[in-house]
Amino acid sequence: DYSLISKPFLEDKERGIFSIRHPKRPNHIGISIVKLNAVRGNILEISYVDIIDGTPLLDIKPFVHRFDNRIDVKSGWVDEQHIDEIQDQTPRALRDE
Repeated sequence: DYSLISKPFLEDKERGIFSIRHPKRPNHIGISIVKLNAVRGNILEISYVDIIDGTPLLDIKPFVHRFDNRIDVKSGWVDEQHIDEIQDQTPRALRDE
Protein backbone atom coordinates (compact mmCIF):
# COMPACT_ATOMS: atom_id res chain seq x y z
CA ASP A 1 0.00 0.00 0.00
CA TYR A 2 1.62 3.21 -1.17
CA SER A 3 0.51 6.80 -0.85
CA LEU A 4 1.98 9.26 -3.32
CA ILE A 5 1.58 12.12 -0.83
CA SER A 6 3.34 12.42 2.53
CA LYS A 7 4.19 15.10 5.06
CA PRO A 8 7.97 15.37 5.38
CA PHE A 9 9.63 15.39 8.78
CA LEU A 10 9.67 18.90 10.30
CA GLU A 11 7.32 20.31 7.63
CA ASP A 12 3.63 21.18 7.76
CA LYS A 13 2.86 20.86 4.06
CA GLU A 14 2.32 17.53 2.30
CA ARG A 15 4.47 16.79 -0.73
CA GLY A 16 4.73 14.12 -3.39
CA ILE A 17 6.95 11.23 -2.35
CA PHE A 18 9.09 11.59 -5.48
CA SER A 19 10.27 15.01 -4.22
CA ILE A 20 11.20 13.93 -0.69
CA ARG A 21 13.15 11.22 1.11
CA HIS A 22 10.46 8.64 1.64
CA PRO A 23 11.04 5.00 2.60
CA LYS A 24 7.90 3.63 0.92
CA ARG A 25 8.06 4.26 -2.80
CA PRO A 26 6.14 2.42 -5.53
CA ASN A 27 9.36 2.25 -7.56
CA HIS A 28 12.35 0.86 -5.70
CA ILE A 29 15.46 2.83 -6.56
CA GLY A 30 19.08 2.70 -5.52
CA ILE A 31 20.39 5.49 -3.35
CA SER A 32 24.05 6.48 -3.29
CA ILE A 33 26.02 9.06 -1.37
CA VAL A 34 28.46 10.56 -3.85
CA LYS A 35 31.13 13.24 -3.98
CA LEU A 36 30.25 16.20 -6.20
CA ASN A 37 33.46 17.11 -8.03
CA ALA A 38 32.24 19.82 -10.41
CA VAL A 39 29.19 21.51 -11.91
CA ARG A 40 29.47 22.59 -15.54
CA GLY A 41 26.15 23.96 -16.77
CA ASN A 42 23.70 21.07 -16.51
CA ILE A 43 26.48 18.48 -16.16
CA LEU A 44 27.43 17.13 -12.74
CA GLU A 45 30.74 15.35 -12.28
CA ILE A 46 30.58 12.86 -9.41
CA SER A 47 32.73 10.12 -7.94
CA TYR A 48 32.37 7.31 -5.40
CA VAL A 49 29.17 6.13 -7.06
CA ASP A 50 28.05 2.55 -7.52
CA ILE A 51 26.35 2.81 -10.91
CA ILE A 52 27.29 1.94 -14.48
CA ASP A 53 28.17 4.75 -16.90
CA GLY A 54 25.00 5.93 -18.61
CA THR A 55 22.66 5.01 -15.74
CA PRO A 56 19.93 7.65 -15.44
CA LEU A 57 20.14 9.92 -12.42
CA LEU A 58 16.63 10.45 -11.09
CA ASP A 59 17.11 12.97 -8.32
CA ILE A 60 19.66 14.86 -6.29
CA LYS A 61 19.31 15.57 -2.61
CA PRO A 62 21.83 17.22 -0.28
CA PHE A 63 23.65 15.05 2.24
CA VAL A 64 22.30 15.97 5.67
CA HIS A 65 24.62 14.32 8.17
CA ARG A 66 22.06 14.18 10.95
CA PHE A 67 19.55 12.27 8.81
CA ASP A 68 21.68 10.50 6.20
CA ASN A 69 24.42 9.14 8.44
CA ARG A 70 23.63 5.56 9.40
CA ILE A 71 25.48 3.95 12.30
CA ASP A 72 24.12 0.41 11.96
CA VAL A 73 24.59 -0.01 8.20
CA LYS A 74 26.09 -3.29 6.99
CA SER A 75 27.40 -3.98 3.51
CA GLY A 76 26.96 -7.68 2.89
CA TRP A 77 29.75 -7.87 0.31
CA VAL A 78 32.36 -6.15 2.49
CA ASP A 79 34.35 -8.03 5.06
CA GLU A 80 37.21 -6.98 7.32
CA GLN A 81 39.90 -7.60 4.70
CA HIS A 82 38.41 -4.88 2.47
CA ILE A 83 38.04 -2.15 5.11
CA ASP A 84 41.49 -0.52 4.67
CA GLU A 85 41.12 -0.39 0.89
CA ILE A 86 37.62 1.07 1.14
CA GLN A 87 38.73 3.61 3.76
CA ASP A 88 41.47 4.82 1.41
CA GLN A 89 38.87 5.44 -1.34
CA THR A 90 36.21 7.08 0.87
CA PRO A 91 35.98 10.88 0.68
CA ARG A 92 37.50 12.40 3.82
CA ALA A 93 34.26 14.31 4.57
CA LEU A 94 32.36 11.02 4.87
CA ARG A 95 34.85 9.21 7.11
CA ASP A 96 34.29 8.60 10.81
CA GLU A 97 37.64 10.01 11.87
